[in-house]
This record gives sequence, C-alpha cells and structure tokens, in this order.
Amino acid sequence: MTDATQLWTTCAAIIRSQVSDVVWQTTFNHVEPVAVTEHELVLAVPNALAKERVDHRYRGLVHDALAELGQAMLDVRVEVRTAPAPLEPTQQQLELGTSAPAAPVVTEARPPDPPKAAPTAESVNSRYTFDDFVTGTSNRFAHAAALAVAETPARSYNPLFIYGDAGLGKTHLLQAIANYVHDHYPTYKVRYVSTETFLNRFVDAIRNNTLPEFKRRYREIDVLLVDDIQFMEGKEGLQEEFFHTFNSLHQANRQIVLSSDRPPDSIPTLEDRLRSRFKMGLITDIQPPDLETRLAILRKKGDNESIPIPPEVLEFIASNVTDNIRELEGALIRVSAYASLNHLPCTVELAERVLGDVVARRAPRPVTPALILEHTARMYGLSIDEITGSSRRRPLVNARQIAMYVIRELTDLSYPAIAREFGGRDHTTVIHAVEKIRNLMGERRQIYEQVTTLIDEIRGGDD
Repeated sequence: MTDATQLWTTCAAIIRSQVSDVVWQTTFNHVEPVAVTEHELVLAVPNALAKERVDHRYRGLVHDALAELGQAMLDVRVEVRTAPAPLEPTQQQLELGTSAPAAPVVTEARPPDPPKAAPTAESVNSRYTFDDFVTGTSNRFAHAAALAVAETPARSYNPLFIYGDAGLGKTHLLQAIANYVHDHYPTYKVRYVSTETFLNRFVDAIRNNTLPEFKRRYREIDVLLVDDIQFMEGKEGLQEEFFHTFNSLHQANRQIVLSSDRPPDSIPTLEDRLRSRFKMGLITDIQPPDLETRLAILRKKGDNESIPIPPEVLEFIASNVTDNIRELEGALIRVSAYASLNHLPCTVELAERVLGDVVARRAPRPVTPALILEHTARMYGLSIDEITGSSRRRPLVNARQIAMYVIRELTDLSYPAIAREFGGRDHTTVIHAVEKIRNLMGERRQIYEQVTTLIDEIRGGDD
C-alpha cells in the first residue's frame, strides 16, 4: 500500500462520517489516490462531473480531513482518469499465438452507471438551471433552499414551499431542481407538474377508470415538484387525492417541492390537513427584485442578444420595469429586436421610443386573454372563433401564435391555462408558439411590428 493510498483511506473514512450516503456514493465512492508529494495529494476521479463536485463543493471538506490528520500543508489536485482501451495484439503475436502486451484490467472496477432517467415532466426546460438564476437580496434565501433540496433530496427541507407573485422565478427554481437532480442522481425519478395539469390528469383518470395508473404516476417517484398549488383551492376532490399523494411520498422519504402565489395560510379554501402539511418543512418567499438584481438579470440576458446592449440602456429598462422578471426580459427583447431590425445603435433614446407604453403607464387596466384575443382578431380581420379554432391556414396560425405570445407576456397565465383559451390544445403547442415568435421578433420586421403594435394597443386602452 502506497503512502497516497494510506493517507486517502484514512482521509476518506473521516469524510464518510460527515456526509450523507448519497453524497458519498455520487462524489467520493470512486475517488482513487494517485500520488502524494511534499506539497500535494493527487486524486483521480472517473469523470468531469465528479471532479467539479470535489473541486468546487467539497474541497474544503477534504482539506479539513487532511488537517485533522496533520497534513494541513497539502494541496489537493483532482484529475479525471478514464480507463485506457486494451492494447491490440500485433500481427506477429497473432501468428505466433502469443498474447498482446500486458493490457489494463479486463473487468471494470465497478459496474457502469445506470442510464439516466430523463426528468418525467410536463414541460421541464433544460435552460432552467441554478447557474442561470440570478440571485439578489429578494430571492437569495429561496435559491439557497432550492439548491440544498436539489443537492440532498428529502434530507434538507421536506416539503419546500416557495411563494411569490407571478414572474419572479418560482417556476425557474422548481425546474432547476428537476434538472439538477436528473444530472446528479441518475437513478432518481423526478416529476414536475403544474397544478392545472395535475387536475386535468386526475379528471381524465376518473373518467377513464385509470386511477391506479394515475396514483403510480405521482407516488412511485423520488422527487415531486408541483407548480401553482394555489389552484387547488375550492377543489375538494383534488385536495383529497393530493393529500394521499403527499402522505405517500413523505412517509417514503421522498422529496416534495411546491410553489404558490401566496403562503399556505392565505389560500382560503385549502383544507386544514393540507395546510398543516405544507407548513411541515420550509416556507420561503421571493420578492420583486431590487434595481441591482434587475440590472444583473438584464446583463445576463443581454449577453445572449444579437447586438451589444449598452449599460445605460440596461439601467433605463431596469428603472422602468420593476415588478416582473418576465416583463423585464420582454422589454429587453423588444429593444434589442428593434435595434437589430432597423440596424440602429441601441441607445436610451431608442429604448424610450420602443418602450413608450411602459414608461407612460401608471395604472394599467386589467389585461385578460379575452381582451388580447379581441384585439388580435381586430388586427388581422378574423373572428375570435377562427383564432381559437382548429384551422391551420397560414394567416390564422400566425395570428394564433402571436396571440399566444402576447398572452404569455401580458398575463400571469401558465402554458396549460393559455392552451385552454385556444380550444384546449396541448400546452406544448403554446410553448412552441411563444418561443417561435420570440425568435422571429429579432429576424422579421413584420412580426416585430405586429407584436409591438398589438401590445401597444392593448396597454394603451384602445377600444
């Protein structure tokens, strides 16, 4: 046994006593000592993910263990080492019947990792990650709690309940948890679902006599994330079913994460037994972002725009769009797209012109899907029934997709709720439409002008 092996064996025993079984299995179980010198301990890991976890998350833990052994002066270097392929025998060796030069061990030191189970979700967006979530004083605690839950499911806060107004990042955090668990816990089954979709599937299960399948879908999993739980109020049958689902998961030590636009005590017709369970874990809120956070969000989003956005323009947008991150991002897209389409420099004066409706707005009238559909129908010379109907004629499809985009930007409706406004379509159709129009706004002047004209008319109160 080498000095490196002896040192790491003792060091690993200290680390194992301080971390959970999950952290040990996913991070340290396959670490191998390579060498130890006067100045450093070299460790080998099987892949880049393991290296990232040791380097950035648990390096302090390793140093503490070394210090406990009187080796505080040692630095730690982590290398990724994959097993080399077996050497091929030469032609001469084949003719002589001799074997190839000594090859690496034929059998693997450990079984290969099981295939990753993709997040089973209604609409998990792979772009929603913790790295892409901009933190500030308004959301730092919620972000930290969500990350803790993702790192150690069912061991930190269970359930985790996140609440706040629409457009502040609750869905981003829930889906970031789903993506993180999927990446770091390959065998875990993760399901993200909106309350509306949960309700629709529950009704379908009753109608089709498939309740056993429905129960398995939401109870035989490791992590359940439910968005907009406030929509359960007043629905006794749904609350009854979710109560049993919650109990089944919690008793089996499975992670539950919930989001709402208000805390449990402010959901009037929520059953007391559900309310008490929602309050069993950690309740945290997200507040509207302060100016510094809004600027940070815009800078991060601005890096992905086709043209550079000057700091003074970002500050102008951040100063005039204050309450909703979704609207903040929408304003940035409008300014960037306008400058790109017209080949103009992006200036504060341009932003003032493009966002005139936002700057002048004081007490906007309520914007509803019906109002948006009414204006859309008028703009395109169509009827509301045609826009929400099933026809696939090009002018109708274009008007329909723009209406979906504008509803998403100007209202708090979720994708499934928007889909219901268009004849009960699948919510993925709405997701596709919103992303398509968002991209086309920076490429086609006609689309940009149609969208901005429609938004200006709706916000301006034109009748």
